[in-house]
Amino acid sequence: MAKAKTVFVCSECGNESAKWLGKCPACNSWNTFYEQKIVETKSGKMSAKQLREKNTPKKLNSYQAEEEIRVSTGFDELNRVLGGGLVKGSLVLLGGEPGIGKSTLILQLCNKIQGEGAVLYVSGEESAEQIKMRADRLGIKNDNIMFLGETNIEIVDNAIIELNPKLVIIDSVQTMYSDELTAAIGSVSQVREITSQIMRICKARKITTILIGHVTKDGNIAGPRVLEHMVDTVLYLEGERYFSYRILRGIKNRFGSTNEIGMFEMQDKGMCEISNPSDVLISERDGNPAGSCIISCIEGTRPVLIELQALTTVSIYGIPKRTANGIDYNRLALLIAVLEKKTGLQLGSQDVYLNVVGGMRINEPSIDLGVLAVTASIFKNIPISKEMVIMGEVGLTGEVRRINMIEKRLKEAEKLGFKTCVIPESNKKLLKDKYKLDIIGVKNINEALKKIGIK
Repeated sequence: MAKAKTVFVCSECGNESAKWLGKCPACNSWNTFYEQKIVETKSGKMSAKQLREKNTPKKLNSYQAEEEIRVSTGFDELNRVLGGGLVKGSLVLLGGEPGIGKSTLILQLCNKIQGEGAVLYVSGEESAEQIKMRADRLGIKNDNIMFLGETNIEIVDNAIIELNPKLVIIDSVQTMYSDELTAAIGSVSQVREITSQIMRICKARKITTILIGHVTKDGNIAGPRVLEHMVDTVLYLEGERYFSYRILRGIKNRFGSTNEIGMFEMQDKGMCEISNPSDVLISERDGNPAGSCIISCIEGTRPVLIELQALTTVSIYGIPKRTANGIDYNRLALLIAVLEKKTGLQLGSQDVYLNVVGGMRINEPSIDLGVLAVTASIFKNIPISKEMVIMGEVGLTGEVRRINMIEKRLKEAEKLGFKTCVIPESNKKLLKDKYKLDIIGVKNINEALKKIGIK
């Protein structure tokens, strides 16, 4: 006979407790525990002999690795992020803010993989009429797309088994529920159970599956953290809702490199690829004003040239303000302190604002020298040459340190028509290829500002 017991589960992290707690001991969230009943089925125990026969350790070399079969998505940018395409039987999680374009991108993907078999699109948020209106607007004509408007995972499982499609889309995983659980739809337990059921069915049948997930106010995918550990690939679609550019970023990928990015532009006909992000991000630079320069960063394996802007004004309230949009605030404060100490620029009475053009978010230290140069440029009102690219990491003693993938950065600058590159001296000594660029090596920030023409 089935036995029922009650546990209390944290809606933020999934931590379980035998009694209700005001504060979760795992994630320190308040008032997040809710009651959940768990039904346990009594079954006979297996003998030790049966357990040994069921599964025993074997030599790893005795197993045969299956050939990795990939299917092109039809988007070169998406293929880049995935590592070459969708791997057969893989489980992909796509997250992003509401209205960012997740459903639009996936619907276009369904249209571009024609000839690969049936596609099952399961939606728990929109009706068939709404999906059809979007498909007509995007010009989608694929007859192999099958639609199922359902939130019960048991019905979805039966549809997957009967149809046996090549690709399954779940939009979104937080809207699905299982009758076996008493927890509310979208709760930690439901999301975890839904993902587990889909994974068991699709992995056994080698069906590629894409789960669309909501994100929390912190930017993380809603639900327990274990959700990201269960899937093979985690993708985030980033960007401002009111700007047209979107960045698809790979956070986890068992079949390729991580931190790759793909760039798209949201247009009236859907998501359009941007094959050369550098050209787009610096295309609107007008004239040669002070407080603007071009820097180079690496996203995954791709070099990207980005415009960096700075503004300094006299502080009104006495305490100088530091505002960073696109880079870490603490990094900006540290670099300003180095600039004041090593060059003598008096920024203690100045508010400093820094902006990475295009909505990009950069965490790479190679932009340090560009941050210092653009801040000094606007403070002294001296423009930096618009044909110059600046790159290099800066230490606390003012030295300019070596950066990685310097050859790729220089080739990207050369391809886009820049004439001069300021790089660390240690990188210049190791260069093997010849470039049409005027490459300037610097050892410290004083030498760098002098070569750039600010000091």
